[in-house]
Amino acid sequence: MSSRIDRDSQRFREIARGHVRENLKKYITNGELIGRQGKDLVSIPVPQIDIPHFRYGTRQQGGVGQGKGKPGTPVDGDPQSGEAGDAPGQHILEVELTFEELAQMLGEELALPRIEPKGKENVQSEKEKYSAIRRVGPESLRHFKRTYREALKRQIMSGEYNPENPVIVPVRDDRRYRSWKEVQKPEASAVILLMMDVSGSMGDEQKEIVRTETFWIDAWLRRHYPRLETRYIIHDAQAKEVDRHTFFHTRESGGTIISSAYQLCLKIMNNEYSPADWNIYPFHFSDGDNWGAGDTEKCMRLIEADLLPNVNQFGYGQVDSQYGSGDFYKALKGHFGLEHEKVVLSRVPNREAILGSIKEFLGKGR
Repeated sequence: MSSRIDRDSQRFREIARGHVRENLKKYITNGELIGRQGKDLVSIPVPQIDIPHFRYGTRQQGGVGQGKGKPGTPVDGDPQSGEAGDAPGQHILEVELTFEELAQMLGEELALPRIEPKGKENVQSEKEKYSAIRRVGPESLRHFKRTYREALKRQIMSGEYNPENPVIVPVRDDRRYRSWKEVQKPEASAVILLMMDVSGSMGDEQKEIVRTETFWIDAWLRRHYPRLETRYIIHDAQAKEVDRHTFFHTRESGGTIISSAYQLCLKIMNNEYSPADWNIYPFHFSDGDNWGAGDTEKCMRLIEADLLPNVNQFGYGQVDSQYGSGDFYKALKGHFGLEHEKVVLSRVPNREAILGSIKEFLGKGR
């Protein structure tokens, strides 16, 4: 009975996950999902799904709560005012999904290719593999073929084997058991360097778009890299490294010098993340309003000469704002084009564009 209930519960959970897949676009563009993030799980409210429950028969069998009552008498004895409604309630189930499941759904929705890590795989993890044979062990791990072979060898060598009546009877010394040994499994390392313009023209809506998009980029990269680090850089006329909370909630003002962010990004890379050992992903988000053509030209030189030779991919996402000029996107497009091997440019005018932007950033599988 218990196993049947477990099977039914698992089946229902699969139905709920199917509902999430069908409406993934809505969840991707909804920033509330990120707020439901736990340590290893993300909780998603799935409406309009009836939760399975027991229904009792109509036979009066006695017991607590049985018997006739007067119309209008509340169960708890506390009268309530108001009339009964005639509409059904909405059933909402909280479905918990792992980052792995979310990333898989995202990849299926966007048809994202698998990322092939580059560079030296320098992180080693221990994994148990059943690849050894021993003379002792639990009966559940007895290796039948090896035990039979040892018994056959012993009977042939002792002259007990009769080809006319080939009966093989293993004794205790013939028994062989499967055993494990620890093997070193290489795991690739990766780092995301997130840079965001926080000058006066970047409002709360623009930051929320960046927050939502980077969450899903992070989820996809974690699917391919067991070890993933994330660093956060904000900039206006100057750049500084901050923690995650500050990155998404800071309020700044002033002008914009984009090269300051790229210089700090390069400093962190050079000091802590060797391209021989790390897969490096810098992403920069801005409204495209930079201080003067001179700094824009400096940015092009920094990207081409210093960033691109050492990273898997450089991504620039431009969000629309009331005051942003958008010129930086045009400059990048004019310098690198839209088909560059390592430079990916994306326009994100509103929340509806987040899904397409993620596909542009991750669609090359680098």
